[in-house]
Amino acid sequence: MNMKAQPIIRTERLKLRPFRRGDAKDVQRLAGSKAIADTTARVPHPYENGMAEEWIKTHGGLFRRKKAVIYAITRTATGALVGAIGLELHTANDRAEIGYWIGRRYWNRGYATEAAEAMLMYGFTELGLQRIYAHHFERNPSSGRVMQKIGMKREGILRKHFKKGERFENLVFYGILREEF
Repeated sequence: MNMKAQPIIRTERLKLRPFRRGDAKDVQRLAGSKAIADTTARVPHPYENGMAEEWIKTHGGLFRRKKAVIYAITRTATGALVGAIGLELHTANDRAEIGYWIGRRYWNRGYATEAAEAMLMYGFTELGLQRIYAHHFERNPSSGRVMQKIGMKREGILRKHFKKGERFENLVFYGILREEF
């Protein structure tokens, strides 16, 4: 797995770049929305002061240890932060789990799909991955549509597999192999 330095990835409308300390306020504002926390496994609510800074501080070490690559999703035209996307790497098996969130004010503009396509390309061509997979809460079909649009295949449901607050969630899994991309 070739991981020298985390490259900047450009798409038609987006620039995926490493997070900077200065992004923390925007991360807290965007990810702090109850709607984001409600539909994601790892985003807390409330999103308290200091949490974004602590999260951003972990990125460099995760990348150096080949555990994850995490990107800020920004609009090329304005530089505005719209969300986050990353690959949690499992190098022994040449696979990764893709995860993302988009700030609520940027929903329904195709940003998640555009960023996720770019991450598949990076994962398969630059990192040499064999498989990339993802999951979403069954009650969040919008995330599943992103996975379908980027060519992932639905692989199954793990019933009441994840506890979010006091609620058990069904997780719907998708995956794509390098030769299918």
